[in-house]
Amino acid sequence: MANHILVVDDEVGIRELLSEILNDEGYRVKLAANAMEARQFRQDERPDLVLLDIWMPQMDGITLLKEWGSAGQLNMPVIMMSGHATVDTAVEATRIGAFDFLEKPIALPKLLATVERALRKGESEFRPELSSIQLGKGQLISDLRRRLDQVANHNAPVLLVGEAGCGVEFAARHLHQPNTPWFAPLDNQWMADNPFEPLTECQGGVIFIAEISELTRAQQKGLSQLLGKLEKHHVRLVCASSHPVATLIHEKMMDPELATRLSALVLTVPPLREHAEDIPEIATALLSRMTEAGEVPVKTLSTGAQNMLRQMKWPGNLPALTNAVRTLALTTAASEILAEDVARIASQFDTPTPMAAKLAGFDLPLREARDQFEKAYFEYHIRLESGNMSRVAERVGLERTHLYRKLKQLGVRLASQRGEE
Repeated sequence: MANHILVVDDEVGIRELLSEILNDEGYRVKLAANAMEARQFRQDERPDLVLLDIWMPQMDGITLLKEWGSAGQLNMPVIMMSGHATVDTAVEATRIGAFDFLEKPIALPKLLATVERALRKGESEFRPELSSIQLGKGQLISDLRRRLDQVANHNAPVLLVGEAGCGVEFAARHLHQPNTPWFAPLDNQWMADNPFEPLTECQGGVIFIAEISELTRAQQKGLSQLLGKLEKHHVRLVCASSHPVATLIHEKMMDPELATRLSALVLTVPPLREHAEDIPEIATALLSRMTEAGEVPVKTLSTGAQNMLRQMKWPGNLPALTNAVRTLALTTAASEILAEDVARIASQFDTPTPMAAKLAGFDLPLREARDQFEKAYFEYHIRLESGNMSRVAERVGLERTHLYRKLKQLGVRLASQRGEE
C-alpha cells in the first residue's frame, strides 16, 4: 500500500507542487495550510511521514513539532522545510525529534531521497507495537497464543477467522519475528497488478491480508500465483477472514481451490464477548495509552464502570470498546469514570435486547411475565449501581425495606448473599 504523507505549508503553490510530485511517485498525500489543520489531522490519524514548514502564521512548525513530542504524537518521521531557517533552527528541530531538514527551494532528487530514507526509518522505528498480549490474558486468549506458538515455525499459510474488529492483526503479529519485514497493505490492488511485487522486500518476513472475503476475482488470481512463490523467498502468508472457510466457498466469495490452499492452518480469534474477563484490563490499557498520547484528559475507570463494560456484548469488538473508552474520557466531567457514565453511552455501543427476548416470549401467564421482567429490571439497576442498595432504592423509587422485600420475593440474590453460599 502506498505510504501516506502529510504536507504542511502555508504557501498554496508549494503545497500543490509537493502534492503533485509525491502523487506522481505513488504516495498518498494530504495537505494542511497551517499548524491548526495539521494538528487536527494528526488527532484523527497517524500519517507515515510529515513534511512540515517552519515559518507559518499563528503557529510555526517548531512549536507544532514540540507539541506533538510532548503529547506522545511524534511517532512518525517529520521532515522540516524552510527557505529562511538558520543552522541553529535546523539543529533545534532535529533535537526535538525531526528526521531531517530541507532548505527551499527543494531540489527534486534530494526531496525524493530524503522522503524515501524517512519512510524506511519510520517502518523500522515507528511501527505500531501490536501483539497478542493486547487481546488480554484470559484462558481463551492464552489458548490462542499457545496455538500460535505451535505453528510459528511452520511455513504453511495461516488463516485467522474471527468477527470484524476482534483483533486478528494482533494475532497475526504474534507470528511475525522481530526485525523482519511486515507487509500489510490496506489496498489489495497490488495482487491484481503485480502479485510478486512484495516478495523481494519481504524475504524472511510476513505478508498479512486483512480480509480475504473482499478480494476481487483478479486479486484472488494474483494471490493464487503468489502462493507458489512464497517458500522460495522465505515469506510467510497470514490471512484473515470474518467468514468461515465453508461460507467463503458456499457463498461463492472465493475460488474453492484458493480457499482450501489458504486454510492449510486455521485458527479462530474469539470475539470480545467470549473473553469478557479481559475487558476491564483492555479498557484500562486503552485509557492509559490515550492519556499518555495526550488524546484525552487524565481519567480512571472505577470498578463499577469496568464491571459494566465487561457485561456489555460489544458487537463492534475492539474498535467499539476503543471508541467507548475515548467517549467516556472526553465526556465525563469527573476524574473517575463511574458505572452511570457507562450506562449513559451504553446504548450506542451495545446490542439492544428486545423486550420480548428479555421476557422469553409472550406465552407466559401475566404474573410470571411481570415477575420475570421485574427481576431483570432490579438486577440491571443493581449492576448499574455496583451493588450500592441505597442508590438502587433511590433510582427505582422504593424504600430500602420495601426493596429488600421485593428482591427476596423475586429470588434476586445480592453479591453478599452469593458469597455466603
